[in-house]
Amino acid sequence: MIELLPLFMFLAVCLVILLGYPVAFSLAGTALLFAAFGTAIGHFDTAFLQALPNRLYGTMINQTLVAIPLFILMGIMLEKSKLAEDLLNNMARLFGRVRGGLGISVVVVGTLLAASTGIVGATVVTMGLMSLPTMLKRGYNPAFAAGTICATGTLGQIIPPSIALVLLGDILSTAYAQAQLSMGIFAPKTVSVGDLFMGAVIPGLILVACYCTYIWFYARLRPDDAPTGDGEDKVSTLALLLSLAPPLLLIFAVLGSILSGIATPTEAAGVGAFGASVLALLRRQLSRQRLQEVLEGTVEVTAMVFMILIGAAIFSLVFRGFGGEELVTSLFASIPGGALGATLVVMLTIFVLGFILDFIEITFVVVPIVGPALLAMGVDPIWLGIMIAVNLQTSFLTPPFGFALFYLRGVAPKEVLTSDIYRGVMPYIGIQLAVLLLLALWPALVTWLPGLMH
Repeated sequence: MIELLPLFMFLAVCLVILLGYPVAFSLAGTALLFAAFGTAIGHFDTAFLQALPNRLYGTMINQTLVAIPLFILMGIMLEKSKLAEDLLNNMARLFGRVRGGLGISVVVVGTLLAASTGIVGATVVTMGLMSLPTMLKRGYNPAFAAGTICATGTLGQIIPPSIALVLLGDILSTAYAQAQLSMGIFAPKTVSVGDLFMGAVIPGLILVACYCTYIWFYARLRPDDAPTGDGEDKVSTLALLLSLAPPLLLIFAVLGSILSGIATPTEAAGVGAFGASVLALLRRQLSRQRLQEVLEGTVEVTAMVFMILIGAAIFSLVFRGFGGEELVTSLFASIPGGALGATLVVMLTIFVLGFILDFIEITFVVVPIVGPALLAMGVDPIWLGIMIAVNLQTSFLTPPFGFALFYLRGVAPKEVLTSDIYRGVMPYIGIQLAVLLLLALWPALVTWLPGLMH
C-alpha cells in the first residue's frame, strides 16, 4: 500500500483542483502534506526537498522559458491593436458571396490569431466576441457557428509559436535526457522547442485544411445553415493586403527565424513582441492606457504560468522521493503491447485529464511523470509532444467539460444555447480524432520536417 503513495498523491491533487483551489498552491500544498506524512512514517527522505532551490534556480536561468512572457506580450498586443478584427471584416467581404465563406474566413483568421497568441482561451474569447455575432446576423446556424469558433480557437495548441509547445519542448527536453541517462547513454541527444515547432507545422496545416473542407461541404449540404452574404460591399485588393500583410509578416518573421535556425525561440519571441508593439503604434492603437492593459495582462498570465511551474517542481520532487518514477516505469512495463500500449494508455489518461486540468498543469505535472518512461521505451520525443498537443486540443473541445466550450459560453449571446455549442463541436472532434489517428499511423507527418531541417 505504501508503494502506491505516488498514485494517491496524484489523485489527491486532481481532487483538490476539482474543488476549485488554485492549481499552483494545490500542487505544492498536496505534495508538502504527503511529504510530511511520508517523513512521519519514515518513508520519505527530506533531502529531496533540499534540491528545490537548485531546481528553481535552474528555472530562473532557463533561456527557453524567457520566450513565454514575450510570446504572451506579442499575442495580447496584437489582440488589443484590432488587427484580427480588421482582417476578419475584410476576409468576410472577400468570401461573402461564397457559401460558407464567412466560416472559412473565421478559420483563416483564427489560425493567424492562434499563431499570434498561442493561448486557447484568448483565441476562443476573441473570436467569439468578433465573429459569433456576425455569423448569427448573417443567418448561420448557431450550433455550426459556435462549433467552428471553438474548434478554431483550439488551434492555439498546435499552431506555432504556441505557448503549449514552448512548455512541452522544455519539459520533453529534460525527460528525454533522463530517459537516455537511464539507458546508459551519457552523451544524450537533445530535443528543442524549435524541433516541436517544425513538427507541428504539417499537422497544424492538415487540421486547418480539414476544417475548411468540412465547412465547404456542410455549406453545400445544408445551405440554409451557412448562407451567402449577398448585397455586401466587395473589398479591394489593397485593403485586403493592408489587413493581411502585417500579421503574416510578423508570424513569418517569428516562425521563419526559428525554423531556419537564424534565431532561438526566445530571440524570435523578442522580435515578435517588438514587432507587435510597432504595428500597434503605427495603427495608433498604443495609448498609455492600452499599453498598461497589455503589460498587466502579460504579467498576470506569466505569473500564473511560473507559479504553477514552482508548484509542479515541488510536486515532482516529492513524487520522485516516494519512488514514483520507478512505479510508473514498472506499470508501463506490465502493459500489453509494449511502447504502443503504454502510449495509448497515456493518451487516454491525458485526454480525460484535459477535462479538469489546463494544458499548463498537464505539461508540468503529467508529462514529467510519464515522459521519461515512454521515451526510454523508444518513443520519438517530437512525435510524442505533437500527439500530446493534438490530444489536449481534442479534449478541450469535448463536452461536457471542454475548456473551449466554457470560454465560448462566457461570451456567447443568450440565444446560443449550451446544447448548440455541444452539438456544433461534434464534427470537429471527429476531425481531430481522425488527424490524431493519422499521426499515429504515419509518424513521418510529424518527424519528416524536423529531420529535413536537421
